[in-house]
Formats: sequence, C-alpha cells, structure tokens
Amino acid sequence: MADATAVSPGAPLGVDVAGLRAEAAAVMGRAVELRRAVHAEPEVGLVLPRTQERVVAALAGLGLAVSVGTRISSVVAVLEGDRPGPTTLLRADMDALAMPEDTGLPFASRVDGVMHACGHDAHVGMLVGAAHVLAARRGVLPGRVVLMFQPGEEGLAGAQVMIEEGLLDRSGPIDRAFALHISSVWESGSILTRPGALMASADSFRLVITGRGGHASMPHDALDPIPVACEVVGAFQSMVTRRLPAFDPGVVTVARVWAGTTSNVIPEEAVLEGTVRAVSEPTRAEARAGVERVAHHVAAAHGCQARLEWTEKPYPVTINDAGAADAALALAAGLVGAGRARLMPSPLMGAEDWSYVLARVPGCMAFLGAAPPGVDHPAPNHSNRMVIDESAMVAGIAMYAAVALAGPPS
Repeated sequence: MADATAVSPGAPLGVDVAGLRAEAAAVMGRAVELRRAVHAEPEVGLVLPRTQERVVAALAGLGLAVSVGTRISSVVAVLEGDRPGPTTLLRADMDALAMPEDTGLPFASRVDGVMHACGHDAHVGMLVGAAHVLAARRGVLPGRVVLMFQPGEEGLAGAQVMIEEGLLDRSGPIDRAFALHISSVWESGSILTRPGALMASADSFRLVITGRGGHASMPHDALDPIPVACEVVGAFQSMVTRRLPAFDPGVVTVARVWAGTTSNVIPEEAVLEGTVRAVSEPTRAEARAGVERVAHHVAAAHGCQARLEWTEKPYPVTINDAGAADAALALAAGLVGAGRARLMPSPLMGAEDWSYVLARVPGCMAFLGAAPPGVDHPAPNHSNRMVIDESAMVAGIAMYAAVALAGPPS
C-alpha cells in the first residue's frame, strides 16, 4: 500500500520489543510447522475437527484453561497472568475456502477443492506461537489473555456464534480485543491499520426474476426474464453512482448469473447473486434500499416478478477503536521499525466478522504484510496461487504478544 503513511517509532507502552522479537523467532519453527499442517488439510465452514484437534494439541502443556465450542469447532484458551491488569482477547480464524490450490507448494492442500487462500492457517500458527511466548512471560503478564480460535469467518459469522456461546462473558468482561490478518500483497513484515472504519459491511443477496417460459423463436409469446435480469445489473450500478455519496462509498456487485437449460428455450426464471458493501451504516442502509427498489421496479416495468432474499448472516462495518488503533501502531513501530508500521489512508471494501466483536469491545484489527520476496505482482488473498512469506510470521507472533503485554496507553 504505497500511499499509507509511515508511523515513527513511539512509546512501546512498557513492552520489551527487542526481547519479544527474539522470543517470537525462537518459537517460529513450531508456528510454521503448525501452519503447514493446517494448510495441507484445510477445512471449510463452522465444523473443523482436524484443525481444532491440532490447535488443542499445540496448546497442551502451557497451563491454559482450554475449552471447545458446542455448536462449532471453536477453541478458547485462557492464560492468567501473575500481575493485575486488563483482560485481552486475541483472535485467529481457522477456516479455509472452497476453491482449488495451484501453488505447487510441498505442503499444498491434499483436499480437492479446498484451500487456505486467505492466510487463516498462518493466523493459527502465529496465535499459538504467541501463546507460547506469553506463557513463558506469565510472571510479567498483566491480567488475563483469552485466545480465540474461530471457525466460519468466510461468510458464516463464526465470531457471532462464539459470542452467543459466551465468549465475551465466561472469563469476565473483555477490556480490549485484537486481531491480525495476513496480506500476501503488502511488504513482508509491515503492519498496517487505521482508526475508525477498517473494512466494509457485507450483505449477500439472491434475486430471482420470474417471467414466463416459451420457445426461443417466439419471445412475444413468453416473458423473457434474461434481458430483465441484465437490465437490473446495469441499473444497480447507476443506482450506486447516483444515490450513494461519493465520499462515503458503497459497492454493489452481481457475482453470479444463471438461467435456462438449453439454447432454444426461454426459461421462466433468471437468478442473480451478489453482495452490497459499505463503510458506514447510513450508506449500507441506503444501498440495501436501492437494491430492493431497483430490483422490484425494473422487473415490474417489464411485467416480471422479483423475489429478493438477503443473507441470514450479514457482516457489519468493521470499526477500529481510535485509541486501540493508535496503541497498535505505536507497538508496531517499535516491533517492525521505522517506516514499516503504516497508517492506512482508507478502509478496504472486504468484510470481516471480527466486526461483531468490535461492536461490543474496544479493540482493533491490523494487517500483516507477507508478500513473497522478489515477486513483482504477488497473487492476492483468495487467489488459487496465493502464497506468503512465512518469515513475516515472526512479526505477527510478536505483535499478538505485545498487545497482551502492553500497559494502557498514556
């Protein structure tokens, strides 16, 4: 991210950053080994038994209170420090994506059609590595650390399920929360975040346009839903540019379109699926209302019916607490050096269910750059060729630990 602003090293909030980096490097081999094992056997959704088993085994012997979810394959581990202080929640998501892998890595996915293409395998390895670092520093650890290993981030709102199962209450009130997310395109070892909106909301929709089927040679005897669906797609884009504020953006994307069974039959239905994204709740509401209005009225103008269904688990805007983001950048500047801790100028239009946690607890998310060295155009997250520079995981392990060890900002 070339236009991000570099952050000068600031007060490390009482954290021995040099010592933390050395300790993170010492557990790096264990973290990479776990990351590769999870990568080779990826699992999707809310039920990840192999991944859960690996996490529980990797935490054994650290003196943590470990529990697992009842509805989903989550893991929660609690570390009690020997000094009074806040309760800090640290999160790693664990699920993969339903897509093929074409990286050629020696530890590439052995599961057809499933790949860790968003770095969640690295998140797991880094948070387990941080657990080892923090357990060794129990004597100077202020308060309590709650480690959250979460399934179902990719569209299934696993964070919300964990909240419903008592994540934020069972260990007493959570005072602050932090999550890292790998990026395969930003400079390896860099850490980026911003106060306020960090990532967009995401509302998925399914729109069915219903007409009347008939012979392809006689469209006047039918009511063809396909050109109506095409018109709706274009009208969505006009709605965005004419109804949503340019400086509070929204994005409407139709990502899937299908209709019909053969070339000489006009089908009865055409189906569109897509997402609505925004970085503020007012624009989110206006965009959703616009999709409803356009879908129904364009269809009605042609005599068709429109049935619009919204996802059951929408993701709100991910909003960083300003104080937490500033504190994270100060820690990052000390950990990764001048120029590699960066203030992002604008949010990303991707979405995160970490937003559910940040709606309840002051905290933030930061991005960890892990672009492979010497690659001009690295494959982005969610690409079938996405790879990361594993050496960046040292900074990630240290950053997780530093947030838990830091005193309150002055």
